[in-house]
Amino acid sequence: MTQITREDCAKLDAADPLAPFRDEFVLPDGVIYLDGNSLGALPKAAPGRVADLIEREWGRDLVKSWNTAGWWDKPRTLGAKLAPLVGAAPHEVVVGDGTSANLFKAVIAALRLAPDRRVVVGETGNFPTDLYITQGAVELMGATERRVDPDGPELAEALAAGDVAAVLLSHVDYRTGALRDMAGITRMVHDSGALMIWDLCHSVGAVPIELSAWGADFAVGCTYKYLNAGPGAPAFSYVAERHHATARQPLSGWHGHARPFDFTGDYVPVDTASRFLSGSQPLVADAALEASLDLFARVDMRRVREKSVAMTEMFIDLTAPAGLGLVTPRDAERRGSQVALSHPDPEAGYPTVQALIARGVIGDFRAPDVLRFGFTPLYLRYVDVFDAATALVEVVRTGEWRDPRFAERAQVT
Repeated sequence: MTQITREDCAKLDAADPLAPFRDEFVLPDGVIYLDGNSLGALPKAAPGRVADLIEREWGRDLVKSWNTAGWWDKPRTLGAKLAPLVGAAPHEVVVGDGTSANLFKAVIAALRLAPDRRVVVGETGNFPTDLYITQGAVELMGATERRVDPDGPELAEALAAGDVAAVLLSHVDYRTGALRDMAGITRMVHDSGALMIWDLCHSVGAVPIELSAWGADFAVGCTYKYLNAGPGAPAFSYVAERHHATARQPLSGWHGHARPFDFTGDYVPVDTASRFLSGSQPLVADAALEASLDLFARVDMRRVREKSVAMTEMFIDLTAPAGLGLVTPRDAERRGSQVALSHPDPEAGYPTVQALIARGVIGDFRAPDVLRFGFTPLYLRYVDVFDAATALVEVVRTGEWRDPRFAERAQVT
């Protein structure tokens, strides 16, 4: 195969139908940002939208904005805007709280829907918050947690026991970038009599998702990665319509009540996904999310996926001379929008990433040995992929990463 050149990449950028979206983000000069799978770039519309909420809606209109600016319904209106990105009906998605709280709600709700089953199956090596939340939820409910490798036979073996209430998996593995077969796994879980919960944090906004068509029961996700809503942005919950009247989440707060302004003393949940809301939501952060979701309303996710596959393929090919191990699946159908590599020297991963950052190529490191690079098609160019890959090969080949300053660990890796 003929190696692609930077000139070839420039031609691809000139023909890219997503290229105009790059101008809608704040991107520092001299930086190639391959960490949008951890924190997305700032949409240019976000500061103005946040300022309008602070200065006009809050500053001028004060408490009236709960009605005039739609503050009360914001979890639902944002959920409706987000719903197309996950293949859901508008009333099946609500925005609010954080990923951890929403996972807790979903796990408890699933256990309550299956009172004769007391096992929650999770995945070995999942993102820690999924593991920690599951531990706390099953302890509270007197249930049991069982961890498996979902990419092998262990999941089917666990389901065969007949005691599994729910399965919680990540759609895209945060370390490897492996993309799971949501439809197939959900079908297998349902065939066993269990419920399916999906964590979409590393896929929403980068990979087409069809929660309703693929039969998911519950799903959660964050909005600060590929959805570019900013640090600390609110998360979202998906609740399949068939569970709206019966699913009971444990944080039965005022915002999930059927008639909140009756101010009654007893909790009566509304028969929509809004029953998964709890307390007041972060409206300033919601404003930044809304700016991004309005941008995504103009995005064709099929084109996003096509460009993501092309970019990850290119990066894998161009970095091959570095001699690094490929952790991410080689098959593009099984890969999310990231590439994970490993260095043969177990101590070299972190300093290699730091050496790249010093060059202006920002990726990240995940213990114990994963160099992780996220590809955000809305603002990343093919020439960026070429330059980043070239820099990585040079850092590895020259041993630049051995400089002692790159081994100094920061708190966040």
